[in-house]
Amino acid sequence: MTAALLAGVLVGLAARHPWRVGAAGALGVASVDGVYALLAAPGGAAVAAVVAPVAGVLRAAAAAVLLGIAAATAWRAWRTWRAHLDGRPALDAARPASPARTYAQLVALTAVNPATVLFFVVVVAGVRLPDGGTAFRVVVALVFALGAFAASAAWQLVLASAGTALGRVLRGPRGRLGTALVSAALMTALAVAAVVLPA
Repeated sequence: MTAALLAGVLVGLAARHPWRVGAAGALGVASVDGVYALLAAPGGAAVAAVVAPVAGVLRAAAAAVLLGIAAATAWRAWRTWRAHLDGRPALDAARPASPARTYAQLVALTAVNPATVLFFVVVVAGVRLPDGGTAFRVVVALVFALGAFAASAAWQLVLASAGTALGRVLRGPRGRLGTALVSAALMTALAVAAVVLPA
């Protein structure tokens, strides 16, 4: 559920900004997936033991961050829409979203999502890494993490591209307002899910 909502947030973000911004967000999600896969590979049970006691705090942090971004997104969209109605220049034109800031935001949102951590723990728990020396096991863990990053990046970039295509269709002020409000609503739903749904 939270993965689907996070995908919706990424599509909404890409619909409102150039493709490079959406792609940066996609790579932010994939980066966390790769790092968590690397951490989970050597010992999924150990990672689960560390995450379980703080899962509630992580969910609350994720919800707070998402609610803040959702409120800012909706507020900027509404102010831009009002400026359009009044014949004034768009208020968000002076400070467009940057790829670096978007990357950092999506890294933060994905990192504090316990479902991401637990997903990799469950996947790794079902896979027995081959026996071998320490160096061999490190190589296997790195290959696993790179595979997780590549798969995640491919999917997230597809979502970013879909969002960019949607944004081209909804170019007008009303379309931008709609996509911003839908994106804010998805982020709010994700925040609620992060607190209410079990990790």
